[in-house]
Amino acid sequence: MTLRVLAAMSGGVDSAVAAARAAEAGYEVTGVHMALSSNPQSYRTGARGCCTLEDSRDARRAADVIGIPFYVWDLAERFDRDVVQDFVDEYAAGRTPNPCLRCNEKIKFAALLDRALALGFDAVCTGHYARLEDGVLRRGVDEGKDQSYVLAVCTPEQLAHALFPLGGTTKADIRAEAERRGLQVADKPDSHDICFIADGDTRAFLADRLGTAPGPIVDEDGNEVGEHEGAYAYTVGQRKGLRIGRPAPDGRPRYVLDISPVTNTVTVGPREALDVREIVGERPVWLSDRPAGPFGCQVQLRAHGEVYGCTVEPDGDRLRIRLASPARGVATGQAAVLYSGDRVLASATIAEAARVPA
Repeated sequence: MTLRVLAAMSGGVDSAVAAARAAEAGYEVTGVHMALSSNPQSYRTGARGCCTLEDSRDARRAADVIGIPFYVWDLAERFDRDVVQDFVDEYAAGRTPNPCLRCNEKIKFAALLDRALALGFDAVCTGHYARLEDGVLRRGVDEGKDQSYVLAVCTPEQLAHALFPLGGTTKADIRAEAERRGLQVADKPDSHDICFIADGDTRAFLADRLGTAPGPIVDEDGNEVGEHEGAYAYTVGQRKGLRIGRPAPDGRPRYVLDISPVTNTVTVGPREALDVREIVGERPVWLSDRPAGPFGCQVQLRAHGEVYGCTVEPDGDRLRIRLASPARGVATGQAAVLYSGDRVLASATIAEAARVPA
């Protein structure tokens, strides 16, 4: 029986080539573009996002070239609730979310996949740079484009209905292939920043939804060194835009060390105070058998970030991750993704990060 595949087509080159490869492999492919905004013009334009009117037209043209049916599905309400509002709520709580990770978890491999399965499709195909081998999620071969980090929130059940045709290919080869196939998106720029923030100004976006809430900026000793208009506008590790009135006694730059929404306080300090040795992750998603006790592996703490050796101790619904060397600027709300080589073992949301004592 021929596999029925729903190809998620964002309007970019990656998803177009993924759909073309799925069709060429003999699957019965239908393309779908997710309309994620009730007002697409409020999202990024100029081929910089994945939610615009321009993107939906590009996706339709690609489907025509490939020769597959194409539809637009309205997921704007679900996207606003599960991604946009979650983004605002997380910042308001003093955490730093990853909206692309949340979009994969709640939209592409929940809302989209659930609807696809209900309609009789067997799998969802996307243009992610990651590999699935015998149910095992692995890094894509193009290290600069690898997206296994943002896919690690998917459950084994969801990945059983996923296809990632690009995982074994580099971005340069994908663009060359798109040109050979006559896809007009071959030279289309990659999307950048956050698709639902039209002008890229995250601070203004949050202020519009959360209002102003003035509060103190303090140093590690509790001395007030400045004032902010909303603690939500800051993230751990941030250096620029702190609006500090007086320099540090040693003249060195300051960085955001902590954000407390309860006291509406932002704490700043020297760069080395950002070093973290131990992390607590909550709500783990296991993509391999859960070990009974502590084990060694590697952990990645942000998309395209550095990888650290670590020891992991499962503790009920939490993971205690001890790093072999300190990581700098670890923000709660991000994901800690565990790897063994190129294989994804598990993911968890960073709930606590213990800094190295001075």
